[in-house]
Amino acid sequence: MSTLGLMERLNSGEKVVVAEGYLFNFEKRCYLQAGPFVPTVVLEHPDLVQQLHEEFVRAGSDVVLALTYYGHREKLKLINRAYDLEELNRSALRIARKCADETGTLMAGNICNTNVYNPNNPGSKETVKSIFKEQIEWAVEEGADFIVAETFLVFEEAMIALEAINEYGQGLPSVVTLAIMNNRKEGKDYTVDNVEVTEALKRLEASGADVVGLNCIRGPDTMLGIMENVKKSGVKAHLAALPVPYRTTEREPIFIMLTDPKRGTKLFPNNLDCCMSTRDDIFEFGQRCDEIGVPYIGICCGNSPHYTRTLCESIGRKPPACKYSPDMKLHCVFGDDDHAHQYRKKKEAKMTD
Repeated sequence: MSTLGLMERLNSGEKVVVAEGYLFNFEKRCYLQAGPFVPTVVLEHPDLVQQLHEEFVRAGSDVVLALTYYGHREKLKLINRAYDLEELNRSALRIARKCADETGTLMAGNICNTNVYNPNNPGSKETVKSIFKEQIEWAVEEGADFIVAETFLVFEEAMIALEAINEYGQGLPSVVTLAIMNNRKEGKDYTVDNVEVTEALKRLEASGADVVGLNCIRGPDTMLGIMENVKKSGVKAHLAALPVPYRTTEREPIFIMLTDPKRGTKLFPNNLDCCMSTRDDIFEFGQRCDEIGVPYIGICCGNSPHYTRTLCESIGRKPPACKYSPDMKLHCVFGDDDHAHQYRKKKEAKMTD
């Protein structure tokens, strides 16, 4: 693993792979509830959080992202556990820091959309900023190497997050990513508050964000087109792309819109399995990011270690988990060994009879 910090790596031309998707992963494993998606697993099963961090690093992630996404004050209020706020955040940060130290990776603090920002309510900005402030300060105190601010549907909330990082992050690098819903006009994509994507990223860059881009909501196919436009637009900050691993389409560009091809019902959040991306989809996504020039890449909600490993392989890396990458040469049916040849001969003979 590199001993360089985030910006040193990016400025020297390195790519940075970041495994995300902890909430969905633990929900599938029955340790977290869909709906509120609050990361109580940090307090209830810290050993499992540590294990998933280690699995993602083994699969090639350069960053251990502290599991504080949706661990903010407003989300904990929903489940009547606001009293766990500081303990949850500090515990998540310490688990991540321990794993990063043991594996030689970077540790990132994480803040996200609060769902309470209201442009028509002047007081909501201070409420949102205070939520970010406490999480950023805890991340700094627990030794984060940089701060990720992500999944902002509303551009103005992303700007508040960046303002808070600049003010309370004590100089730590910032990664700020937007989640672009189905808001397209005259061939251009916009945030929920109607700021065109490239313009939004340029304004974040001008306000001091070190890395800007997109995460979540969109799968690889419907995120890449936007990233191509962003690259052509002249954004100078390092670019980030972290889609969800689902087969979103031009007709259904975001994963909360996806419908069941069998029943015609909405898939989000419980039945998305039938629209999962394949490993080849993820491999192609990594290659396209390489071609476009997007150095900060990862997979968001729905990620698992095999996807992160595939993403690393797409850019020519061989993390430890590649020891167990598929190799069909010895498969009993499709392999090249004698047993497979004999099986196929018997099958062909039976078909001839």
